[in-house]
Amino acid sequence: MTVTISRLYDNYNNAQQAVQRLEAAGVPHSDISIVANNSDSWFNTDKKVDRDRDGVDDRAEGAGTGAGIGAGVGGTAGLLAGLGLLAIPGLGPVVAAGWLAATAVGAAAGAATGGIVGALTEAGISREDADTYAEGVRRGGTLVSARVADADRSRLDSILNESSVNLRDRSASWQKAGWKSFDPASKPYGAEQVRKERQLYGGSLR
Repeated sequence: MTVTISRLYDNYNNAQQAVQRLEAAGVPHSDISIVANNSDSWFNTDKKVDRDRDGVDDRAEGAGTGAGIGAGVGGTAGLLAGLGLLAIPGLGPVVAAGWLAATAVGAAAGAATGGIVGALTEAGISREDADTYAEGVRRGGTLVSARVADADRSRLDSILNESSVNLRDRSASWQKAGWKSFDPASKPYGAEQVRKERQLYGGSLR
């Protein structure tokens, strides 16, 4: 039996390390996914995207349809080699790779729950947790999800737990400030809002 395990991280570096630990533990990169907020264009400034002769990021131009999202993932390069840019309703611009991001783009076309929440619930994540994961990405975080054998869940859970967000505590904190659930129709956080959120919970991106 296959189950989906997910964790939210306050910065991309911690999520990146979690992905690398999963791969080292034997999880195929085709079964791992990462979705990171890119409202402050950190992916662009790190020059991790391909640009054409005019300096335009072609993948960003096609973000709405998921262009460039992990299309090159394969071989032995690992999941992170397939990072691409896209936009997900309610989240805005994200950097992502893997099955969850591809599912979210498809779910966004017709799912009433919204792309990312629809993709997570379809994968077996509870609606409550899916809302919190989505809101976490909206506020500047990074989500890592993996499809794993149920027998391996405990071992791989411990790998993902390192440096991850306590989902219940984070949700409670937002609820005290008036948050109820993720709204795919809500306005994505801007760069300044993301910066403040990261300072509040997780410090810098790296």
